[in-house]
Amino acid sequence: MENMTENKGMPLLGDKFPEMKVQTTHGVLQLPEAFAGKWFVLFSHPADFTPVCTTEFVAFQKRYDQFRELNCELIGLSVDQVFAHIVWEEWIKENLDVEIQFPIIADTGLVAETLGIIHPGKGTNTVRAVFVVDAEGKIRIILYYPQELGRNIDEIVRVVKAMQISDKNRVAMPANWPNNEIVGDHVIIPPATDVQTSKDRLIKAKEGEFECIDWWLCHKKL
Repeated sequence: MENMTENKGMPLLGDKFPEMKVQTTHGVLQLPEAFAGKWFVLFSHPADFTPVCTTEFVAFQKRYDQFRELNCELIGLSVDQVFAHIVWEEWIKENLDVEIQFPIIADTGLVAETLGIIHPGKGTNTVRAVFVVDAEGKIRIILYYPQELGRNIDEIVRVVKAMQISDKNRVAMPANWPNNEIVGDHVIIPPATDVQTSKDRLIKAKEGEFECIDWWLCHKKL
């Protein structure tokens, strides 16, 4: 991997995804340019030919169409060499009848260092990190899981969909959306930031534009 920007520490939410040239199972890619105009999920795993990682890759692949429907690509990563990735993919195809269609980065350690996904307290392998990057190349979500816990891939699909809806409609998404315990599948109207807006909220709620439990907790169905 060739780091194209000065490493200024672990990336944070809202940062541009670091520019880097990476070797993958699909050839050399320039990130984030390779996915220009698309969202992408970069996820790291501790190592090839390990049981939890294998279950995760199968789960990601089985939901690949769902990600693509959201204009979102997948790219995996570990500090294994390309030939190990390729042989592991072949094993998954031969033994589990699942063909991995997304690229996997073969990292020498530089990508992991740039993204801050080797945590000394959890060993020398990459932790199970997830970076959700939007179509403008900005990091929108970062998730970390320890090596011993596999990820819930349906949750990653959910957060991509939820963030896209939030952006498009300028709304917030409640807990467990679309199955929230208070507002169901509704979305949250951002809180009022001044007195007049708070008063207008209640008026609009009476007119049926949206619903309010109180002036600061309003919601609507898309």
